[in-house]
Amino acid sequence: MNMLSNPLPAMQVTQAQDFGRVAVVLGGTAAEREVSLNSGAAVLVALQSAGVNAEAFDLGRRSIAELISGGYDRVFNIVHGRGGEDGALQGALDLAAIPYTGMGQAAAALSMDKLTTKAVWQAMQLPTPGYRHMTSAADAEAVVAELGAPLMVKPAREGSSIGMARVQNAAELATAWQTAADFDPRVVVEQWVTGAEYTAVILQGQVLPTIRLETPNEFYDYHAKYEQNNTGYHCPSGLSDAQEMRCRNLALEAFEALGCSGWGRIDFMIDKDGEVWLLEANGVPGMTSHSLVPMAAKAVGVSFEELVWRILETSMTPAKAEVL
Repeated sequence: MNMLSNPLPAMQVTQAQDFGRVAVVLGGTAAEREVSLNSGAAVLVALQSAGVNAEAFDLGRRSIAELISGGYDRVFNIVHGRGGEDGALQGALDLAAIPYTGMGQAAAALSMDKLTTKAVWQAMQLPTPGYRHMTSAADAEAVVAELGAPLMVKPAREGSSIGMARVQNAAELATAWQTAADFDPRVVVEQWVTGAEYTAVILQGQVLPTIRLETPNEFYDYHAKYEQNNTGYHCPSGLSDAQEMRCRNLALEAFEALGCSGWGRIDFMIDKDGEVWLLEANGVPGMTSHSLVPMAAKAVGVSFEELVWRILETSMTPAKAEVL
């Protein structure tokens, strides 16, 4: 089969008015606020250009109560990070019976937390690097003794690589733990994987072509994602057809294991021996000029405007009451 063929089903909605009045909920108060504002602005322009009655709603400046009482028919959720990606917004909208894009409350809460995500994947026997929940800088030597070095340190409930660091020894780990803990008291320390980093976009139950990321930095960090122009994005990713299908299938399995639906992204690495390692799930991925979801869509001939339309279609599905 053609690895770059469009795998998406026929569009469910053909008339913009069928969406009704749409709130593009953006911003929020989390560390990813600026990224969300940029993503939301791009989404809003695309929806309005397609004739959708859409307006911006900044969750960092206005309340959920105002959103619920605002007379909206549905919500396009593009709030990255806590408050929008962790189940809080989804739960409130569920109670108000207002449809929204993406996954439901339970899956959002689960997939936002890297510790619980990895625990589920391990329980499902899906490949993910060894890890520990580190609760104190005093644990650094014990964690290095158990997991080895180098290691990756991550706040469990932040996105966009905020607060992350690669460390080589216990002293560096203690310092990196404190930095990560300043963002989130839940900190995950993960075995370092040497290899290439990839991502797979899931949309409407289908996996788009994988993207291989290439950066001169130690890893694909915040600067590589949003500020630098020397990050390489390769789609097609250079995998063989067999490897490509293996990675797409694994990404979908990892996505569904968390109860996720609608749209999202699974990040993974392939080590020097060809083994695939799942890193994390993204429930509300970026939609900026540097973002990966539009790149994968473009590879199969889906324009940004069509992509945004299709994401909005995920709000037309029945109530998201996952059983995990």
